[in-house]
Amino acid sequence: MACAVALRSADMRFTIGVGRGLRTNHCQAAKELVSSFQGLHKNSYPFHSALILTDALAGHTDELIECLTSYTEGKYQFFGGGAGDNAQFRNTPVFYGTEVISDAVVALEILSKKPLGIGVCHGWQPNSQKMRITEAHERRAIRIDDMPAIEVFQRYAQQTGQHLDVSNPIPFFLHNLIGIHLGMGYKLRVPLSMNPDGSITCASDIPCGATIYLMRATTESATEAAVNATRTALQKLYGGKPSVAIFFDCVATRLRMGKDFGFELEGVQRILNSTCYAGCNTHGQIARVEGQFSGFHNCTAVICLIPE
Repeated sequence: MACAVALRSADMRFTIGVGRGLRTNHCQAAKELVSSFQGLHKNSYPFHSALILTDALAGHTDELIECLTSYTEGKYQFFGGGAGDNAQFRNTPVFYGTEVISDAVVALEILSKKPLGIGVCHGWQPNSQKMRITEAHERRAIRIDDMPAIEVFQRYAQQTGQHLDVSNPIPFFLHNLIGIHLGMGYKLRVPLSMNPDGSITCASDIPCGATIYLMRATTESATEAAVNATRTALQKLYGGKPSVAIFFDCVATRLRMGKDFGFELEGVQRILNSTCYAGCNTHGQIARVEGQFSGFHNCTAVICLIPE
């Protein structure tokens, strides 16, 4: 199933861009992407935003967002996510014109005379003792509290009375995420697989030295998070009315919730009232907005409201 939004406005200007080679040089990819942005040179539009879609399996998305923020001098807000492949986590290319490109990032620059409203929220809470990532490499958590990561998850499963099947850990992982403590909140990472060396591969990069917790959520908390993100986005319109909404949440959220994911969508529509929306389940969500929980996330609701 596919969905689409067509944007046309006399109060907005749109430009597309692409950055290649994320794996080898994410900063260069960000610089290539930003070189297409018109808002750095034209001042007739006071509000600068960009929809960012990236090959999440190329990694370095948090660093990419930092580079984008630096190269745009903090004048842009970003939203979007990682391209998906129906939860296979094998090949996640992006589209640019008629090209299908792996190891790349694309953007739709949106310059506007009215503010876009962006909200971001997740419904996960800590459910373990505080721990530290003592060894990691890109998307692999190798050691936690100087123990093989797999042993930490096995011990946690025993403590919480859950079943962890090492031959098929996804059902367990979807309900027990890694939460990276940032002081202002928790950035989520979805574990995907257990490796022979005792490490765990996650959907997104894991920073060495990070303070983490294992997290839990419910259908109700996930739905409330999407509702809160939508309310925040409406507030960010500063009295303006939304014309359409673009909504992102994680493919892992949909897999975990199953049919109950419909409750989350219904919650979003309830707050939007008659405003239509479209969206997708991405491999990670992007949000860089002043005053909000920013960066590259998993299992997090991100919504952007386009004003009338």
